[in-house]
Amino acid sequence: MVASLAGLRFLLMILLFCGIRYGACSREAPPVLGLRLEDPARLVCMKDRIISAPEGATFKLRLFGTDLNGSWPWVAFAGAAGGAAGAVGDAPDPCGQESSRKESAFQVTGEFVPDEEHSGLITVQVRQRNISAGAAGGEQTYHLCVLSGGKWASVGPDRLRINTDKGLPAEHIPPWGLAALIVLLLLVCGLLRTVNLSLLWLDPVELYVLHSCGSEEEKRAAKRLEPIRRRGNFLTCSLLFLCAVGHSVLGVLLYRALGSILSAVFTSGFLIFFLAELAPHILCSGYGFQLAPALTWLAQVCLVLTCPLSCPLGLILDLGLRRDISTCGIRERAMEMIRTSINDPYSEFVKEEFSRGTLRIKTVEDILTPLKDCFMLPSSAVLDFSTMSEIMQSGYTRVPIYEEERSNIVEILYVKDLALVDPDDCTPMTTITKFYNHPLHYVFNDTKLDAMLEEFKKGNSHMAIVQKVNNEGEGDPFYEVLGLVTLEDVIEEIIKSEILDESDGYLDRKVKRPLPQLEIPLEPRSVHEEFSLFKPPEGEPKIRTSPQLLLATHRFLSREVEHFSPARVSERVLFHLLRHPSVNQEVHFDPGNRLSPAHYLYTRNHPVDYFILLLQGRVEVEIGKEGLKFENGAFTYYGVSALTLPSSVHQSPVSTQRHSPRDPFESADATSPSSYCPDYTVRALTDLQLIRVTRLQYLNALMASRAGQSPDPPEIKILPNSQTKLLNDRNTTQGGSRAQESSTEEEAHG
Repeated sequence: MVASLAGLRFLLMILLFCGIRYGACSREAPPVLGLRLEDPARLVCMKDRIISAPEGATFKLRLFGTDLNGSWPWVAFAGAAGGAAGAVGDAPDPCGQESSRKESAFQVTGEFVPDEEHSGLITVQVRQRNISAGAAGGEQTYHLCVLSGGKWASVGPDRLRINTDKGLPAEHIPPWGLAALIVLLLLVCGLLRTVNLSLLWLDPVELYVLHSCGSEEEKRAAKRLEPIRRRGNFLTCSLLFLCAVGHSVLGVLLYRALGSILSAVFTSGFLIFFLAELAPHILCSGYGFQLAPALTWLAQVCLVLTCPLSCPLGLILDLGLRRDISTCGIRERAMEMIRTSINDPYSEFVKEEFSRGTLRIKTVEDILTPLKDCFMLPSSAVLDFSTMSEIMQSGYTRVPIYEEERSNIVEILYVKDLALVDPDDCTPMTTITKFYNHPLHYVFNDTKLDAMLEEFKKGNSHMAIVQKVNNEGEGDPFYEVLGLVTLEDVIEEIIKSEILDESDGYLDRKVKRPLPQLEIPLEPRSVHEEFSLFKPPEGEPKIRTSPQLLLATHRFLSREVEHFSPARVSERVLFHLLRHPSVNQEVHFDPGNRLSPAHYLYTRNHPVDYFILLLQGRVEVEIGKEGLKFENGAFTYYGVSALTLPSSVHQSPVSTQRHSPRDPFESADATSPSSYCPDYTVRALTDLQLIRVTRLQYLNALMASRAGQSPDPPEIKILPNSQTKLLNDRNTTQGGSRAQESSTEEEAHG
């Protein structure tokens, strides 16, 4: 019983399996299950399962399904006008009509190319339609038709239609247009960033400082920037908004060009960073202030374009912050820190700033004065007037002393060591240097400037000898002296400027740029001639005035007496004038005859034609009707008016020169048409040493100064003339008569 039931159950299962298989096999499934547009080109696109293509276009479709290797052709297209849906409801299937398939605008060209197991490619071409067919058909779609079981039928909901738009779609941008827009946007973003940095680089206070204390060019630039810089927050909002818009559009365009979000993001960030941020910062760091005046018009255009948004935001920021966004509050704290530590020039803040800059990078070899350019003296030198004049002319306070060769520096001479040294004693150099014995300070050439500054701050010395170890060539290494470095060199490197004093002969000793010419041009001379002129040369008449006193006299006359200023009498001519025996005179005082006529330099109401400068000794001056008397000493002068003639009888040096064209300094006998009558009396009280210059000698000096501009000026010869002798004799006679009267009065009083 059980066995029969099991067999019956097995038989029923076999019958059911065969029935299901027969039913499934009797229904023939379509070979095409779906399609995809392959590599669309030009205006061919697929949207909402409808493929749009213009007339004349050719594209490829990939078909998916099973058993796709049947006899060809088994794929076609058929058009359905209006609402014919095909295989939907009771509407007829357009694929069943052979005319619809033949007249379809979409035609399959070539054969099916199976490149995968369940898919393959077909090529579709869109035929040109005539005008009447296009107008009658209106908006027509085309179905995909597949031959299956001897019948053509529509497959799937996919449709094809002809794109009737003759122009480009609104969102279409060609590749070259995308590239041009990307480049243009990068340039605009970089330009806006440059405007932002250049105009907002300086705050209003810094602009005011440049407008007040800057150069002429900086003043003009600051004046142009002040109006637009007052609206700092307004300008900042405008430029930042435009930059943000530009960056957003650039990202969209790059996504459109690359088709990938990740690549568009990284490419956009890379281009913005390098071209729109880094490049403007580099440019503005060096030329921002120079570019700012030329970019003000662009800033004004940006303000107008973004006024509805940036103007309210700028007002809100002005009311809320009460300052510009670009003005950093740290600057105020830094200025306060500098003000509080101004009494300590070596504060920690200053040292930190210096150590970050040049002092930490450069070495003493970069700023030293080479050994060949250093002013040095040999140890065998003698401190006479010539050597001390050379030291004074150099302008240095510390002079290295060497033995045999310049690289062998053994001592340092300070100029203050010469304060008590008399040039007439001719003291040997070694006597002074051994007495003071100033220590030498050596440093190596690779010493950093910050370390050198710390050494100088210790006060041991303000000058160091730079040396290095020379191990070139054969033999043992040795120390080679390269030059000298001073505290002044380090400070000049800190302030990036040359420190000048009155003794510097060059504006920049490193490039040897000379100082600008004085307003009053002096006679050109060598640098080493200034003091050596006053050294008495051999072979000339001996004068009793020391070179030091002669130098002091020369300086006093050229600076204190207007008639002997460099504008009138050149320094060289004045020097020769002072050294002439007829000008540099002495008066010996006779104590036994105090009223001797020889003691009177000037007598009241007696004409004279000479000027006197008292160098040594004392005189008594009697002036006025009351006979007021007082004493004067060295470097007082009298008779300045005697050097120039009155205007009524004025004789110019030019007219005098016509009478002696061969040598204007050879004086001839002449009688002065008008003389100077002093209203005072000057009498010697002690031995006197004085400078006595007659009017004719002074006029000759004026002519010589003018002729000194020629390449070979004539030799100066100042000789006493008959006029001077005549007046001297007259003064002697008058002085004698006055002395006799005075002695008579004394006898009467006695």
